[in-house]
Amino acid sequence: MMELTTILVPFIGTSLGAAMVFFMKKEMRPGTEKLLLGFASGVMLAAAVWSLLLPAMEMAGEAGDASWKPVVIGFLLGMGFLLILDSVVPHLHLDSEKPEGVKSKWRQTTMMCFAVALHNLPEGMAVGVSFAGAQMGNTTITLAGALILAVGIAIQNFPEGAIISMPLRNAGAGKGKAFLWGVLSGVVEPVAAVLTILVAEHVVPLLPYLLSFAAGAMIYVIVEELIPQSQSGEHSNVGTIGVALGFVLMIIMDGVLG
Repeated sequence: MMELTTILVPFIGTSLGAAMVFFMKKEMRPGTEKLLLGFASGVMLAAAVWSLLLPAMEMAGEAGDASWKPVVIGFLLGMGFLLILDSVVPHLHLDSEKPEGVKSKWRQTTMMCFAVALHNLPEGMAVGVSFAGAQMGNTTITLAGALILAVGIAIQNFPEGAIISMPLRNAGAGKGKAFLWGVLSGVVEPVAAVLTILVAEHVVPLLPYLLSFAAGAMIYVIVEELIPQSQSGEHSNVGTIGVALGFVLMIIMDGVLG
């Protein structure tokens, strides 16, 4: 039961954010969007370092390996994996008119959903590998730590869900359709979590690599998409404030619940 709850927490956060389309009547202000994007960046950055990279180094050190080797290899593979997906999968980012990836005749709503799904993939992997490590009794990762990571991702998924559903509504989509697309963008998270758990449980020595792989993929999303979007145009300092707030929130959660 605990496993299922932990896996679904980030998806619930995305769904609740997408549901804001039923309550918000006006278009989201640019400043608010920048704040939320920065906030998501801060949460993901803190999660990548404390919940993924540091435990990976500790695990590798306990196994007798040079602690930096699995982390560096996994991190670069994670960055490379998202780079390849970003170059191949047709998707359309918010506030952009030019699709990325291979040419496709997909609708804009479909490509926008795929863009957010690409962001959510490493987050699902992160939750899955953290929970797998805790289930194996690894001393560097606890169930509380895995739950903190899941809750932190869910918190930053809330604005992401709203950021995908609100523009769709403003573009003319019905509230139900806009909500559905927002929810669908988060489905990849529990799927990625389950697949990662299955791999980690059968290949225990790969756990440090999987942790750092998820961290690399998350940081790719932060550097490639979230921070640039939060810093574009006027009032970029609002996005910077959001980063600080998200980072501090994870510090508080780790101190109170960890």
